[in-house]
Parts: sequence; structure tokens; C-alpha cells
Amino acid sequence: QLRPHPTVKTIHIVSHEYGMTVTRTLQEGEAEPQSLGFSYSRAKLRGLLLEGASLLLLRLLACRQTMPPDLVFPAMNTEGDLCTSSY
Repeated sequence: QLRPHPTVKTIHIVSHEYGMTVTRTLQEGEAEPQSLGFSYSRAKLRGLLLEGASLLLLRLLACRQTMPPDLVFPAMNTEGDLCTSSY
């Protein structure tokens, strides 16, 4: 029989003049939290569409009932890694 094993995962994002710093923290059960930090330059973040802006864009596209062809933005996944978001 397995006992509950809580896992806490957080991502902290800080924007600064040179770009953005992302810190991922994972704590499993009673173990010490493990952190991993990395940064992105402003050039890599150009046009970045974060989660809140993505929701607003989807609502706007739904209201206009139109979809521009090949609408792709840089985005950030749930791990804090850069990826692309296509609409």
C-alpha cells in the first residue's frame, strides 16, 4: 500500500532589462526542494506570448470569427521552456 506523496512544483519568472530569469523548484514529499534556474535573452523573447495574453488573443479571434493564416508566437510551456504556440 502506498502512502500519499505530495509533490509541489513552482515556477518563478522575473523580467529584467537583459531578458527573463526562470527558476523551477520541485519538492517531493519531505525531501529538500530542488531548484533549477536559467535565463533567456531579450532577443529570444521577442514576441513572447504568455498564458494570460494567449487567452485574450483567443477571445479576440473568437469575437471576430476570423483566423489569420500561419499565426505562430513564441510561448512558454509548463516547465518554463520556450516553445511555439500556433493558432
